[in-house]
Amino acid sequence: MTTAESSQTGGFDLGALLAERGAERYELHTRYLNHQLPRMLHTIGFDKVYERAEGAHFFDADGNDYLDMLAGFGVMGLGRHHPVVRKALHDVLDASLADLTRFDCQPLPGLLAEKLLAHSPHLDRVFFGNSGTEAVEGALKFARYATGRPRVLYCEHAFHGLTTGSLSVNGESGFRDGFAPLLPDTAVPLGDLDALARELRKGDVAALIVEPIQGKGVHEAPPGYLRAAQELLHRHKALLIADEVQTGLGRTGDFYGYQHEAGVEPDLVCVAKALSGGYVPVGATIGKDWIFRKVYSSMDRVLVHSASFGANAQAMAAGLAVLSVMEDERIVDRVRSTGELLRTRLAALTEKYELLADVRGRGLMIGIEFGRPRSLRLRSRWTVLQAARKGLFAQMVVVPLLQRHRILTQVSGDHLEVIKLIPPLVIDERDVHRFVDAFTAVMDDAHDGGLVWEFGRTLVKQAVADR
Repeated sequence: MTTAESSQTGGFDLGALLAERGAERYELHTRYLNHQLPRMLHTIGFDKVYERAEGAHFFDADGNDYLDMLAGFGVMGLGRHHPVVRKALHDVLDASLADLTRFDCQPLPGLLAEKLLAHSPHLDRVFFGNSGTEAVEGALKFARYATGRPRVLYCEHAFHGLTTGSLSVNGESGFRDGFAPLLPDTAVPLGDLDALARELRKGDVAALIVEPIQGKGVHEAPPGYLRAAQELLHRHKALLIADEVQTGLGRTGDFYGYQHEAGVEPDLVCVAKALSGGYVPVGATIGKDWIFRKVYSSMDRVLVHSASFGANAQAMAAGLAVLSVMEDERIVDRVRSTGELLRTRLAALTEKYELLADVRGRGLMIGIEFGRPRSLRLRSRWTVLQAARKGLFAQMVVVPLLQRHRILTQVSGDHLEVIKLIPPLVIDERDVHRFVDAFTAVMDDAHDGGLVWEFGRTLVKQAVADR
């Protein structure tokens, strides 16, 4: 760094700061942030120190590589530090744009909206915010205002975010407990058209919000459900909102998850996560022209829904770069073939392992579910785990995948015996075979009564202590 550069930055040196204080990472989190996070990481042996990352891999100080099958809960769709996204961000910073003036119209938001809408031909306009939960909040507001109705339906076990509005349509009680009162929204079972129709007949429903594949448990909407739900909703003058925050941008082998079912054209679509390129948070609420025109009905209402950092230049540049890479590298096609290979190899193991109950999902969003074994020896161990806390066996599989095989995965929700695989969309066949081989080794150990069960005893003690 030159003297001139140092004076312009006030002497701040990020590299020096990390070199001096980086080793304090877990202590700093314990002292100043969520103190339960480092505690949990220490308990399950996830308290690793990663020095750098590239694509679908992390590296520690010794140069060991770790395969990422979690993608930051789906944020790292293109993996970490994709060179095209990095260059776009360097370029936008070097351009010194007059960003966020509030009283002009910069080109990047319009260009990114145009690109998104090219993948959403039945939709017309975009609102840019900063996250998935914010995209959902926008969709809830727009649906209520456009229909003049107060109530939004959501599906049991859904996850749509953790801010107050999106929490009101979150189907997991563990997230909702202690935060009431929430909005007066109503859960219906995923796939149950009769339950949907009963609620619609009450005449106060603005919309149904649905994930084409639920992140919690990796449960897909049944064939024909989205199309039939859309017809029911429109018949009752209500809207369909597709939450594509995790399933969108190629994750399921189509650009959007709802596109697997012909004729489904949601009125509002929420995207985020992978659109960021893993760098700058961005969310988008995409909708039909008439909805936006109703919300922004006059100049007096020009700022009736806005976001302080929405449509900032860095986020827009990242989003444009992500969509460009998806087209140039044919990401959706790659997801279809790689996802099919991964799912097929894993599904073949269900005949071999009695603890493995199901493999399901689409593209590179795959759920591996474990279930009660047949043999008495394994069943007795399974029963002990279930009595302590449901979901411990899945955690028992996750830990040796990291500790022994350097593969990062995680369970798909609290109290679930399901591991969810949502790797970067750029994984290749070698990564698939590496994961399946490692998973096979862990399952062999679990069925043979090896070290997996030793760790299980530790988890049981922790589960009992937390009661």
